[in-house]
Amino acid sequence: MSPRNTSYEMGLPPFRGAVRQIILASTIIYVVLLLLISFRPDVAKLVFTLGVLQPEAIHHGWLWQFVTYAFMYQDPLDFLLSLVGIYFIGGAVEDQIGSRRFYGLFFGSVIVSAVGGFLLSLTGAIAQGGAVGSGAAADAILMVFYLLNRNAPIMLFPIPIQIPVKWIVVGIAAIETAYLLLSHFALQFCVVLLGLGAGYLWYAVFRRRGAAIGVSERISGMRNAYYRWKRRRAAKKFQVYMRKHDRTVYFDEYGNYKPPDDKRDDGRGGWVN
Repeated sequence: MSPRNTSYEMGLPPFRGAVRQIILASTIIYVVLLLLISFRPDVAKLVFTLGVLQPEAIHHGWLWQFVTYAFMYQDPLDFLLSLVGIYFIGGAVEDQIGSRRFYGLFFGSVIVSAVGGFLLSLTGAIAQGGAVGSGAAADAILMVFYLLNRNAPIMLFPIPIQIPVKWIVVGIAAIETAYLLLSHFALQFCVVLLGLGAGYLWYAVFRRRGAAIGVSERISGMRNAYYRWKRRRAAKKFQVYMRKHDRTVYFDEYGNYKPPDDKRDDGRGGWVN
């Protein structure tokens, strides 16, 4: 898939598809967490213990945290920024790759980033603490948007200035790197930054699969053309043989036999490979 050169104005995109489902699910879970924090703090603590990505818990087999951390939030600003990024950029990406692949991008980047953060935590020096939120997925979606639209400028509403998408990627990466350094390489910011790499990895796999499908279709077409040629060749030989016995037989353009009482001239045989 070749990158597009389209200008995007970041107004209010349609609220639909996989983006809508992910945002609604995240919002419902966050509201429930806020209510639990207010009225049942003991239950809220248990939910966060089970859901937040923690390397120590992964060591004990709590593998579901590779996914659940993306829906765990406490800070309203973190919640808002993550979902705003998914909403404004995700719609354009989903339109280009489809809903099914968008779900794969979201959850795949969440898992890959979490696994990468966990592996870094094994050093005992970096990627310590916990990780929450879908910042990694938001970064992955931004990276895929850039790779699909490398030359596209984005107009950030209401600022009347078009900014190349690559500089937005660089700017966000720089800000998150600064937070990473200020936090002494905390797991939270390791996972978020790994989201950019997860997006690049997803795009590389997606592009390779698209190329493989194209090659497969070409090979299939060549094989079918060869079989049709063989049928036509065999049909001509059979016609010559039958003429020697004073009989005439008919075949269509695909090499399929046509009975004498078949008067159709549409060129369609009974079976075509």
